[in-house]
Amino acid sequence: MTKALSTMPQDGAFRKPAHFILSADRGWKQRLQLALADLREGVHLWRLIAVLGFLDIKLRYRGSALGPFWLTISMGVQVGAMAFIYADLFHTDIHTYLPFLSLSLIAWNYLNALVTDGCGCFIQSDSVIKGMRMPFTVHAARSIVRNTIILAHNIVIIIAVFAIMGVQQSLSSLMAVPAFFLWLVDAFAFSLLFGALCARFRDVPQIISAIMQIAFFVTPVMWNTDILNGHREAIFLIRFNPFYYMFEILRAPLLGTPLPATTWISALIISGILILFSWVAFTRTRGRIAFWV
Repeated sequence: MTKALSTMPQDGAFRKPAHFILSADRGWKQRLQLALADLREGVHLWRLIAVLGFLDIKLRYRGSALGPFWLTISMGVQVGAMAFIYADLFHTDIHTYLPFLSLSLIAWNYLNALVTDGCGCFIQSDSVIKGMRMPFTVHAARSIVRNTIILAHNIVIIIAVFAIMGVQQSLSSLMAVPAFFLWLVDAFAFSLLFGALCARFRDVPQIISAIMQIAFFVTPVMWNTDILNGHREAIFLIRFNPFYYMFEILRAPLLGTPLPATTWISALIISGILILFSWVAFTRTRGRIAFWV
């Protein structure tokens, strides 16, 4: 049953009446149309998304002299301290290990922030969701913009380390560009999927946080896969670890290491599954998010 309400301002400020359509759930076809409309409106509001992302950073570091560069300094100290310790533990040349560690740690912190903020993208925007009509995709993209700005500050460390250690770049390094855009698409899909799930079940963010802590140690972030040679059982940490494939498509081109085609294929398969599950879940739960937050 559908009911249309129309209102006309008495002062004649608007020539056309505003129509509000109240409709019951008509099934998956209607849900899909609403989800697509939400996505289109979110794309049209890209300027608002960028402004909200910059505003989040500005408010977070309000009153600070260096702002987000405090994170850059902290990350630089951490990379410098860990590089010499773990290079000695793994019996690796510091000129090779330092670029690997700096790129890996910064990329992992970015990935972890995308996952953590993606889980809470709707919960953190509960006042906006309840107070005004705005596409839900805006809130998901807002968290990605916020963390990408922080990444831009930390990239200074990677540039400095690569310059000091003489890491040469080539045309193959450009393969990191599509890999980075794939990260952004996956982060957006993850935010739509787990943002709604975490809004409904508030224990899920803690579970995701625990999983990310475990994934940090079983993913080659601080250690290289070469140390697993001769350990047949440990190879499963790589073969069945989705984080490894997503990491390698971004890290290998920048470090100049060979990247098998199977790694890209595996990463695309993982992304395709994530996007499919995310779109189905968002289509199903979009109408309930406002009630869950």
